Amino acid sequence: MFAEPEFWVAVAFFILMGVFAYLGVHRTVLTTLDHRHDRIKAELDDARRIKEEAAKVLEQYKARRASAEREAAEIITGAKAEAERIASEAKAKMEDFVARRTKTAENKIALAEAQALADVRAAAADAAIAAASTILSQSVKGEVADDLLAKGIQDVRTKLN
Repeated sequence: MFAEPEFWVAVAFFILMGVFAYLGVHRTVLTTLDHRHDRIKAELDDARRIKEEAAKVLEQYKARRASAEREAAEIITGAKAEAERIASEAKAKMEDFVARRTKTAENKIALAEAQALADVRAAAADAAIAAASTILSQSVKGEVADDLLAKGIQDVRTKLN
């Protein structure tokens, strides 16, 4: 038994443990472990608190994102409505412009027709006056002829113009 190395290892172990107990190493080890336990617990508490803050910040950003998406959708909807309104106004203005241009063109055509009709009547009146003056000058002579001619020309002019 005394010759076996395991025996002496056990004796040395117990002696070492006795010296450690006498010197109070176990209290130092326990104190160190307690401090380490407290430090780890504080770190875990800090980590838990930081995790909760991060979760709150994440929720705030999610709410902001949802709000921004809603606002963007409202802006898009408003822009579409504005574009439709502008398009309908442009269409109405274009239709009004076309109607006014058509009316102006029709008025110009009517005026041109009236002018052409007046020109034709004037030409017909001039031709009738010339024909009447030629006929009357050949058939009637003297002062009576001149009075009749002037009166006839005046009548033709007033009636045709």
